[in-house]
Amino acid sequence: MASTANTAPPRAPQPPSSSRPPRNPTPNPPPDPPNANPNPNPVPDPPSTAAAASNTFAPPPEAVALSRATHLTRPEVLRLRSHRLKQLARCYRDHYWALMEELKVQYREYYWVHGVSPFRDASEPEAREPHPPDLEHPGEDPHNNNNAAAAAGTGGKGVCAFVGCKTKAMALTSFCNLHILSDSKQKLYKPCSFVIKSAQAGPITCSKPILRSTVPSLCSLHSQKAQRDVSRALRKGGLSVASSNKLASKFHVIVAEYVRQIQAKRRATRDASQIKVVVKEETAS
Repeated sequence: MASTANTAPPRAPQPPSSSRPPRNPTPNPPPDPPNANPNPNPVPDPPSTAAAASNTFAPPPEAVALSRATHLTRPEVLRLRSHRLKQLARCYRDHYWALMEELKVQYREYYWVHGVSPFRDASEPEAREPHPPDLEHPGEDPHNNNNAAAAAGTGGKGVCAFVGCKTKAMALTSFCNLHILSDSKQKLYKPCSFVIKSAQAGPITCSKPILRSTVPSLCSLHSQKAQRDVSRALRKGGLSVASSNKLASKFHVIVAEYVRQIQAKRRATRDASQIKVVVKEETAS
């Protein structure tokens, strides 16, 4: 009897374990080729003005949810108004700082064209050729052509058109700050009204140019002098006032001093009239 050999069937190949990588892994895809013309300074696109404005004034989610509501409670109304007020304040703040930046640019251009001072430059000539005065316009020099551009508003740097003055003219005019009142077309300045001394023809005033909006119509020097005089008069009247270094006394103190002076004058007039009446009665008797 023939014996048969116990031959085991061949094993099927098992898949590789997950703990080991496969022998032939799938290769990774090749990287993208580099850009032939790369941008050395990449700059992100700035957001548009409309997008920035929409982000600034974007309504809150609560406002979107309550946009179709017919009735709102008081806290909801206050929250919505507070949010809108903050948006408006942010817009005004941005606009203010934008104007400040523009003002700096305008200042720089003004200083570059006109300079920071109306005085004469060191490089300018010391003297000009004398010209006969104009009898019709004694304060103007008709032969001064250096200020034609300034008078026309082009920003020229000529000297003052006043006869004998060598200082630099102010911007957009033909006169310096000291002689600006000689310009009949100017509307920004007025003379100082402080009375220096009295004369038969009338009081003589300081007449120094000051801004038209200055109240009272006094220059800085005479304004301080007038304030010191008022303080001195109040102290003589027996009223306690602040130090004379301060620019102005209190209004009610000045009114009280005026009332006191008026009453004193009335009492003096009444006493004088009573004395006259007594004298007449004595002479009549």
